[in-house]
Amino acid sequence: MADTEFPAEKFVHPDITAKGETRASVAWTGLKTLWFNTGTLCNIECRNCYILSSPKNDRLVYLKLDDVTPYLDEIEGEVEIGITGGEPFMCPEILPIMEAILQRGHSLLFLTNAMRPMMRPRLQDGLRRLRDEGLAEKLTLRVSLDSHDPALHDAERGEGAFAEACAGLCWLAEEGFPVALAGRQSLHEDEAAARQAYGALAASLGLQLDPADPKQLVLFPEMIARDDPPEITTACWGILNKSPDSIMCANQRMVIRRKGAGRASVTACTLLVDDPAFELGHTLAEATAEPVKLNHPWCASFCVLGGGSCSA
Repeated sequence: MADTEFPAEKFVHPDITAKGETRASVAWTGLKTLWFNTGTLCNIECRNCYILSSPKNDRLVYLKLDDVTPYLDEIEGEVEIGITGGEPFMCPEILPIMEAILQRGHSLLFLTNAMRPMMRPRLQDGLRRLRDEGLAEKLTLRVSLDSHDPALHDAERGEGAFAEACAGLCWLAEEGFPVALAGRQSLHEDEAAARQAYGALAASLGLQLDPADPKQLVLFPEMIARDDPPEITTACWGILNKSPDSIMCANQRMVIRRKGAGRASVTACTLLVDDPAFELGHTLAEATAEPVKLNHPWCASFCVLGGGSCSA
């Protein structure tokens, strides 16, 4: 990660930037995607993991079905539900959680590295059962492949990670599960070239995937720790010709449970789990009552300037 330090006076005051301008905020427009973070434990430790997941990091603990159900009860109608981690297939109650979500008719976007935890017989049998009962029709498994180049992927995730993930992708293709890919567009790689290379890889693995479709192949902008992006002001919406309604926190929230906490809580988005300013309450009603102030570098680099969104 980069060692750039942004000036200490930036991203401090919730309402005013370092230059004295009015900080931009994003009002709630209605729920598009509710995320559940099943915990920060993961089978691998990626070099640039924004949430620092690892085999030892349990600062966000595994969610249980009892944590998830109250939030599902708050939702009116059918929405997109996202599941992320850590590695969600390590969560002991992940199959009952998936079943509860799909039984209510929600679409489910499930983020995984498709490695060893997914390949355990119990998990494979559970996924097949969801498929055979017709519950997987609204399920998409989005598999993280940092690069279509095995060497670059393994440099991020560890030797052999690319081959293991590809084995998991082949199993998903053979079993007929809908699959999407999530990559990181290099700061210096042309997007068209990246999509072409990912498409060729997907075809070689037997995946039915259109690399030109941004829902089937997501190329995320970079999030660099201690980067120094500009602060987003109210004037930026007009300058950038961008609406605050297009920003992730206008219609997405994430449920987490901190180690030692008595109950789950809701954060403004999937990215900012360590900043207390972005933990908004214990219910969806509490977490959507006030606008979210864009008081973090990643609000600028990933969402506003990068155009990123974790949902489909």
